[in-house]
Amino acid sequence: MAVIEGRNQTTARRDHRQAGGTVRPAAVDRVWAVTRIAMGWIFFWAFLDKTFGWGFATPANRAWIEGGSPTTGFLKGASDGALGGFFGGLAGQAWVDWLFMAGLLGVGVALLLGIGMRVAAAAGGLLLLMMWAAALPLATNPFMDDHLVYLLVLIGLALAGAGDTWGLGRWWSGTDPVRRLPLLK
Repeated sequence: MAVIEGRNQTTARRDHRQAGGTVRPAAVDRVWAVTRIAMGWIFFWAFLDKTFGWGFATPANRAWIEGGSPTTGFLKGASDGALGGFFGGLAGQAWVDWLFMAGLLGVGVALLLGIGMRVAAAAGGLLLLMMWAAALPLATNPFMDDHLVYLLVLIGLALAGAGDTWGLGRWWSGTDPVRRLPLLK
């Protein structure tokens, strides 16, 4: 059997050749793909529950379609924090609700489909950073919480090209708009 860079052909076929000629085990790509789908579901589920009030985090009577504000509860709770005045003033404003919900939906769908990973990481990261700032000071840690960990995961997903495995990332990368504007990758 022919050897490719010190490995047999069967192993090399399962691995993913990256730019620069390095080889990453296919298992790593699959772990990133599962992580991408899980993160996508977190964002998409938050959108669904806040929109329809399915009773997990949002009761039916506070659903967005029932006139509830998807940002009021969290941001009003932040009013005691370091940036409470700023975030408390945003709570319940229609434009904030729309931006927040569009962010949840857009990031969730992009991650689930594996498209627009860079944009999803940037938008999702900004959303998470704002939520982290609204929660300051943190109750259980001087600075680190799940919002920052999720932000780091989003960066990792974009850098790893996680949309290419079990997603539409390769197809998306070949579309004309993405070829013209690689930021959309």
